[in-house]
Amino acid sequence: MRIQDKNSKLMPAGGGNTNLTLHACAEAGDLIALQALLRQNPALLNQRTVLMAQTPLHVAAGLNRVEIAKYLLDWEGPGKVELEAKNVYGETPLHVAAKNGCNEAATLVLDYGAYIEARTNKSMTPLHLAVGYALQSGDNSIVKTLSEYNADFSAMDNEGKTPFGYVPAGLENVELFTLLCQHVTTQVQNVTQQIYNTTGYSWAGFPSAVNQSHYYGTTNYSFTSNQNVEEPKNYDSGIKGKMDEFEHELSKIVGLCDLKLQLRKWAKGMLLDEKRRAMGLNLGPRKPPHMAFLGNPGTGKTTVARILGKLLHSVEVLSTDNVTEVQRTDLVGEYLGQTGPKTRKKIEEAMGGILFVDEAYRLAPSQTAGDHVDYGVEALEEIMSVLEDGNIVVIFAGYTEPMKRVFSSNEGFCRRVTHFFQFDDFTCKDLAEMLMIKMSKQDEKSRLYGFKLHPSCTYDAVLAVIERNSTEKLRNKMNGGLVDHMLNNARENLDSRLSFDSKGDELLTITLGDLEGGLKLLSQRVNID
Repeated sequence: MRIQDKNSKLMPAGGGNTNLTLHACAEAGDLIALQALLRQNPALLNQRTVLMAQTPLHVAAGLNRVEIAKYLLDWEGPGKVELEAKNVYGETPLHVAAKNGCNEAATLVLDYGAYIEARTNKSMTPLHLAVGYALQSGDNSIVKTLSEYNADFSAMDNEGKTPFGYVPAGLENVELFTLLCQHVTTQVQNVTQQIYNTTGYSWAGFPSAVNQSHYYGTTNYSFTSNQNVEEPKNYDSGIKGKMDEFEHELSKIVGLCDLKLQLRKWAKGMLLDEKRRAMGLNLGPRKPPHMAFLGNPGTGKTTVARILGKLLHSVEVLSTDNVTEVQRTDLVGEYLGQTGPKTRKKIEEAMGGILFVDEAYRLAPSQTAGDHVDYGVEALEEIMSVLEDGNIVVIFAGYTEPMKRVFSSNEGFCRRVTHFFQFDDFTCKDLAEMLMIKMSKQDEKSRLYGFKLHPSCTYDAVLAVIERNSTEKLRNKMNGGLVDHMLNNARENLDSRLSFDSKGDELLTITLGDLEGGLKLLSQRVNID
């Protein structure tokens, strides 16, 4: 079997309709079929969907299938339903019921002991999501229900917002505003009394429910003792911080302006979706962002993949920022029956992160001669089978023209791989800028850590050296690799011209002559024909 079924379905044990799952029964409200499946295989009681990690109780609660939910909660067979099970967003069945306005289902799970202050991955309570639903629909019943079960109206999420904090100015839903204000007033009064009993300080700045509501939205607050209290954070600052971090990582990449423009547009969409979900909106999931990186070696494809890994992890599309790099030799076996297990092992290693398939065109041979069997296509099909799993992103990388063989080798490739990025060759100016950045921002793992450039090595001087001592063919073949080899050779040139009597800065200073000598040596060593 593959790591996960390519159709992303949970199959019941035994016979019957092999397309029917417990989740499908819950979604359809088919209690009889659900009972039959569960009696046949009790292990399905808490089984998760592949993409969203939803249990059958999540599905029933989110669609207000009260009869289904009650049967699951009353299940007397082997095992017990997980009342606090969490999906990929950290939502319990109560969260799902709240954000979809399923009042009866929410009441049911609360009566069975569901934790009303459970937190999502963003530390949002069911009340946060219930307010989001009320704002969207105008139906306040789910908020009323949670208030009757003593939900905490002062609970703050990761961005420092209470449920009231998501209420916009000029709200027309007067009932919701009044309901929230009443509870805010009561809870602030309780806090005030506790503070006074404990410290003797009184809470200032809340003469009315309206002022109190301002605190739960945007207004600061203070103690009469002039103690400093931090103002609640703005949610947008968290989103902006992630985009700023993404921009910071992109700034480390030289050139590739068109590519950066595409990546910014895509990243902005991902972050806006995160904001929408944090507000309690029930969005459909985006397609997993599988990609093709097209271009010559040394153009920054692996570097960009690592940046994307960090971004996808930060917005919880992936559970880790790991990037697993593989080539044909890591995936393809020599004999029949070896390729599948070998490829699946690499996919398992990459699960939760990014699988970066370098020189992917080598998995789709240009032609087949005689009885020769190429197992690369088998490896490619194995990878394609998990592209709908949700907890992995695959990046196929390689030269632009040969990669067209990959696109045509599998009819589902262009349907599943939705982002195509072109990595252009670096210009002389790009390479000069890259060299200056590498020498000014070294870390301890750098081979040139501790070395520096002579003051004569200005950007213009380095640019002239590159233009004078390299051909276009050499630059297009090596791209960013040209700078690495040039610097390593420059260090060798420095060593060869120094004596053991050398001292001080001259032992660590690379001159313009060293750079030129290093590039000339590279041109001699590399056969561009």
